[in-house]
Amino acid sequence: MFAKISFWLLWVGLIGYAFFLAPPNQPNTFELIIKLSTGAWEGINPLIIALFNLMGIFPLIYACLLFIDGRGQKIKAFPFVLGSFGVGAFAILPYLALRNSNPEFSGKKDWLIKILDSRLTGIILTIGTVILLVFGFSQGDWGDFVRQWQTSRFIHVMSLDFCFLCLLFPSLLNDDLARREIKNPLIFWVVSLIPLLGALVYLCLRPPLPDKSLATIPSTQQSAGN
Repeated sequence: MFAKISFWLLWVGLIGYAFFLAPPNQPNTFELIIKLSTGAWEGINPLIIALFNLMGIFPLIYACLLFIDGRGQKIKAFPFVLGSFGVGAFAILPYLALRNSNPEFSGKKDWLIKILDSRLTGIILTIGTVILLVFGFSQGDWGDFVRQWQTSRFIHVMSLDFCFLCLLFPSLLNDDLARREIKNPLIFWVVSLIPLLGALVYLCLRPPLPDKSLATIPSTQQSAGN
């Protein structure tokens, strides 16, 4: 219960900060979003380009856990995952507040969960992330980024959103480890303490979920034989 209340308070606090304490919107904010979304990146700081695109990768990282976790919840994960593509942690926090601990996976893996559970998905997301990080850090202008962070609500809140997505990932990790029968606490701490890249390495290396439907075949055949 304490965790649920904490997530709700964090959500309300984040919304309050974004609307009342963050820097004001700039007149060119909508135009900037359109350019970032359509790939018209000329004249835009590469750090902002990288951050904007990473905010598209992060929801996919969360989807690799949320859809699996949502299988055992009273609430559906899909609306929250979909919302996270637009508002990031603002959509993830309500899910974390509403969910219950779910350390088991039941039922058959459908096509979507098979894709999200695949190590190949983790590898693709990792490659895309590394490309963006190298591009942003090598080509970006940090002085310009700091100025925009201080004066633009869009850049300021997007940066804060990115940080929260890094910090919130461990709240789903323990149950995902339990579903895969990983009992080494060191893995939890390594993944948790390395923002973004720790989550990606975990997606690349975690063992696949057991398919419960396959596990029931031997007992079914045995019953038929008897």
